[in-house]
Amino acid sequence: MRSTIASASIALLSLFMLPPASAASSVEVDFKNPEKYTDASLDSPGYERGADAYVMKELRSYFQKLGERYLPQGQQLQIEIRNIDLAGRFEPWHPDAYEVRFMREITWPSIDLHYVLKQNGQIVSQEDARVLDQNYLQRPGRASRSDRLYSEKAMLSDWFQRQFKGQHQVGVN
Repeated sequence: MRSTIASASIALLSLFMLPPASAASSVEVDFKNPEKYTDASLDSPGYERGADAYVMKELRSYFQKLGERYLPQGQQLQIEIRNIDLAGRFEPWHPDAYEVRFMREITWPSIDLHYVLKQNGQIVSQEDARVLDQNYLQRPGRASRSDRLYSEKAMLSDWFQRQFKGQHQVGVN
């Protein structure tokens, strides 16, 4: 009994000895009407519109990693994705390549979004943006990557760095 009280007292005292938690940076991503997106599916070749769960999960996770890398503590970023057009196109008229996404110079990736950046609850900036990369085929390392969203992630990384470059930078994979 005595050791239980002593252990509880030590645990309680150790909580008071911790430094105060600072507000961490965070990124919230909302996909507005994903069923209407131009081309955000890797699972449905052809002319179907909409987004699949894999694409939304991967992009949400990547935005959060970018936030950890570039946003200073205390900043919160809210992103509303309004449209996605992935790099390349399915070309169903190719009989032996129905499920192949063809990458061409005119099929660059683009994402339409609205963001609100807050610092400790106060709005710092907000903007509608069209993020695109017309030179996505010239990116070094593109051919050696197995990530199905490599072009989109590279484009978002460039945009995020230009838009929100802060002092806090750690690696993103």
